[in-house]
Amino acid sequence: MMVSAAFIGPGTVTACTLAGANFGFALLWALLFATITTIVLQSFAIRIALVTQLGLAEAMLKSVTSPIVRALAALLLISALVLGNAAYEAGNMSGAALGLEAINGGSLPFGMAPVIITIALVASAMLIFSKPRWVENILIALVLLMSAAFILTFLLIRPDLGALLRGFVPAVPEGGLLTAIALIGTTIVPYNLFLHAASVRDRWNKEQMPEAQLDNRISIGIGGLVSMTIMATAAASLFGSGKTIENAVDMAHQLTPLFGNLATITLGAGLFAAGLTSAITAPLATGYIVQEIFTTSNSRWPFRIGALIVILSGMFAALLGYRPVELIFVAQIANGLLLPIIAIFLLRLANNRALLGTYANGVRANILGAAILLITTALGFRLIARALGFWP
Repeated sequence: MMVSAAFIGPGTVTACTLAGANFGFALLWALLFATITTIVLQSFAIRIALVTQLGLAEAMLKSVTSPIVRALAALLLISALVLGNAAYEAGNMSGAALGLEAINGGSLPFGMAPVIITIALVASAMLIFSKPRWVENILIALVLLMSAAFILTFLLIRPDLGALLRGFVPAVPEGGLLTAIALIGTTIVPYNLFLHAASVRDRWNKEQMPEAQLDNRISIGIGGLVSMTIMATAAASLFGSGKTIENAVDMAHQLTPLFGNLATITLGAGLFAAGLTSAITAPLATGYIVQEIFTTSNSRWPFRIGALIVILSGMFAALLGYRPVELIFVAQIANGLLLPIIAIFLLRLANNRALLGTYANGVRANILGAAILLITTALGFRLIARALGFWP
């Protein structure tokens, strides 16, 4: 559930709300695909972690025999994840500030900059000096409360079932490609693969593989259901209304049927909690990755440096003055484009029989992995081709 709470961040609320408000139910298929993909890729990460008792980054590098190739792979891995997580961190901090703005009635007396800097300092202190479980549990509880609010609102407004079901038929509406990739990027969070591997390794062993995989399917499935509910609620409440989503107050309109005048405060508290939780987990995962790559060192400094680079990069990006909703959305697109790179590493590792033995991928797992890689790569290439003018 920690992984589910990590991907139900401000990016999920923003991307799903924008998708529902701008395209109705048309992109529900992207969330269904992303949820299934997350379950499949996380199952690979779980299997690798439990069999090898290694972190995912450490296992990836251990599978490479050539020192030159290993160094290049480490450089690519660190660059891709640090850049991706920095973009994600900027969205997390902006999302938390957006939540406070909503609670305060749509504005902050001193602007967003002091809030973003404070969040960066809090995240840094928690990662360097301590990690109080009770704070995390409160934040996760608030995120889950916000998720329950969307589910209850969805049941209350009873959207058109026929239109909802048609949304699961794969099709990209005019102007919807960026949004489709953002939905995939906000669900299949690459750093969560590394975070999940590190956490299951400490909790289970390979004899408990079925229990770990069941936990994965249930928790990620619930997270995906919440994401679909957010989009469907926005589609039923905002699509065709002509409203432009510029801040959390605009997003809160979809919760009005359940909470009335308290809708903005409810969404604001949830966004703040989601942003702060994810602002901690993104650098936490990066710290694990950097620590695993520099396994010859017993020092905690590789972990701290990796985490701080992501926090500071995210803070500076968030302070550039872009609208928070746009910044969060761009971060999800960056995640979607990063996914094929991580999927290649993961699929290759899951097929390494020297490392995994009888736990290596079978035919069905490889078919699923290849299909995921093909679809995510095709979407990424199509986006790049359109940006360069080679695709209408």
